[in-house]
Amino acid sequence: MTKPTIAFINGSIREASFNRRIGKAITAMVADRLTIHEVPIADLPLYNPDIDNDDDRPEAWQTFRDALKDVDGVLFSSPEWNRSLTGALKNAVDVGSRPQGKGALVGKPTAVFSATPGSTGALGGNLAMLPCIKTLDMPDMGQPEAYYGGVNGDKIDMDGTIKDDGLEKQVKKFADAFAEHILQMQRGGSEHAE
Repeated sequence: MTKPTIAFINGSIREASFNRRIGKAITAMVADRLTIHEVPIADLPLYNPDIDNDDDRPEAWQTFRDALKDVDGVLFSSPEWNRSLTGALKNAVDVGSRPQGKGALVGKPTAVFSATPGSTGALGGNLAMLPCIKTLDMPDMGQPEAYYGGVNGDKIDMDGTIKDDGLEKQVKKFADAFAEHILQMQRGGSEHAE
């Protein structure tokens, strides 16, 4: 069995994103089992079905879809803006889900984590991703849920080095479960799948 390849879609487009830092930590923790690479979303034009055709489609949409087409799974991070997911993340999901029923995200196993300096761990953004995931028939890793609150530069460096034992333990638990979820799906399905 080849090592699965995972697309990491970070819902924060901030350069110093805490979600990106957690993503880097997860990437390092599962490097022996998964290959994870970030697929950027900051430059995706807003999705508009009127121009989603061979003559007018923005090149950035096709590049994004091509980056997702052959991956074995998707890892999302969802910061919380106004108790929901970011506009950049929703747009990425919309672009990656088209054409309807055949989009590059459809059916890919997935999981979502959220990180924020706030106390709620970006719960609203995380939960707002679930209807998108269900609609796209993406087998979701239900447990452990991952809402990391109180995240700051004292707890995790820009390169993903975690300096807080409690945060490291939580992230490692999620990372290991995600790797197992992907490997289980690659072996032919999950006992938890509906």
